[in-house]
Amino acid sequence: MANKSLKVLFVPLLNAGHVNPCIAIAEQLIDSGHRAVFAVDSVWSGKLTAYGIDEIVLAKTDRPLHSPNDTPDATREMMASVMFSDASALQKAIIRAKHSDLWTKYAIKMDKQLERLLPDIRPDVIIVDQLIALPAVELSGIPCVWVWSGGILEMVNDERAPPRQSGLSATGDQKLWQEFRQIVKNNEKDEWRAFNHYVVGRGCEPLPEYYFHNPSHYLNIYGYPLELDYQDIRPLGRNFVEFDHFMRTERHLTFAVPPELAAKPGKLVYFSLGSIASMDVSNMRRLVAILAKSPHRFIVSKGPLHMDYTLADNMWGEASVPQIQVLPLVDLVLTHGGINTVTESLYFGRPMIAMPVFGEQYDNAQRLQDKGFGLRLDAYRCSEKELLAAIETLLSDRRLTERLAEDAFTASHNVAKQFIISDNDMLKQNTIYELMSKFTNLIIVQLDDNDKFTMVPDNAFGNQPKLKQLTIRSAEKSIGSHAFSGLTGLRTLNVNYDQLSHISANAFAIDKHSNESLTISLNRNLLNENRLSFLLD
Repeated sequence: MANKSLKVLFVPLLNAGHVNPCIAIAEQLIDSGHRAVFAVDSVWSGKLTAYGIDEIVLAKTDRPLHSPNDTPDATREMMASVMFSDASALQKAIIRAKHSDLWTKYAIKMDKQLERLLPDIRPDVIIVDQLIALPAVELSGIPCVWVWSGGILEMVNDERAPPRQSGLSATGDQKLWQEFRQIVKNNEKDEWRAFNHYVVGRGCEPLPEYYFHNPSHYLNIYGYPLELDYQDIRPLGRNFVEFDHFMRTERHLTFAVPPELAAKPGKLVYFSLGSIASMDVSNMRRLVAILAKSPHRFIVSKGPLHMDYTLADNMWGEASVPQIQVLPLVDLVLTHGGINTVTESLYFGRPMIAMPVFGEQYDNAQRLQDKGFGLRLDAYRCSEKELLAAIETLLSDRRLTERLAEDAFTASHNVAKQFIISDNDMLKQNTIYELMSKFTNLIIVQLDDNDKFTMVPDNAFGNQPKLKQLTIRSAEKSIGSHAFSGLTGLRTLNVNYDQLSHISANAFAIDKHSNESLTISLNRNLLNENRLSFLLD
């Protein structure tokens, strides 16, 4: 099974906030020899082939709500629902709860399509990025992974953490948490009962109370930096896996700051309210007018209605800009607080001013401020003085800049569990071991076919106390003294050196009492060496 090429079907909500993380996961699968197939609508059709992704086009009636590709209808719908307003997070959560039938109707349409399509597609694995259960997936018996791009507080309604979409602080008044939760429950309970009835009628188990999905039935994965996560107050179960981000590579895209903007003075700032919130042209005009008074320069992702407003002289923008290529070039990010922009900005070590408009954006914005990675402002009520002062505050905060730069390099090191290097021409002698020393929680290390390496240095694995499995298949000609010592919990050691000519004394001085279950597999070249006599003691 390990070597089998899998056919993986992706079923995301069809807006950029959900499709983009799925693209990132698909890229990794494709690089590993698997096939990625996306269920998309006509709007997305043809846009994924650049990533090597296959597409199955759904019926037009299955297009999701609030698609920025249907800008006139989407804008009217959002305006009418007060999502584009200075209403509070609670007021917007109530509106969403009262209209949850719109989401369940969409889920039912998607469910019926999948019921027809799955027998023909026959995927080995299904990856969904939805907010509501799709019974056809569960009833298919096909292994399923649920990606959470809609906010990590959506995954589990745990009273040890703030309620989803509330924007309430994890260190705040928990009475406010309880009040927010109860109000939302009261407004969505009828629709929950109706959807639960549908799910049971399809032959599935009843949903947990006030959940529109059953998290225990899936492997749940989510992209959120450990520095922002709520695991310190709300640990998750074994079927939840955290990643720092789901960031696509965008290898086919390039970007350079336009000459007319590059020639201007000031720091460089990226401004994006996402594909949906940017459809509020009135508010975009207001914010652009404020930023026009800043001494700094701005790259602006203008959104689907980009033709309806103009930018100031200290700005450049287009309907959409290649965010992954832009972020490394800027000094600061002004964002709506969408989960993708937050995780990608932190990946590149950029401070943020988060101006949430709806949904999980409130939670992300508050978390950034609570953890000291940025500031939260009201997208509709922030004054000229507040916004311009916030920009100067973050741009002049050298300690934050240094902290973010360090975290951008070390964040993944602190949580990584596997370290696999295979046929990498970029790594030179000892670089691999120096790099590996940065990772302190490794459980599996695998070094394959690195023919530039000539020796395993002394105490090469001395910084890996948690290592359980070590596999080395390389071209090293010598092994240094105590190269494998310090591995107190090792269970499996596989070593294969075809060109080995020298083993230093005590190279395999492994503490036998700390490794009572150790299984060692060595090639014949090593078995002829008397340095291994310790194995017979």
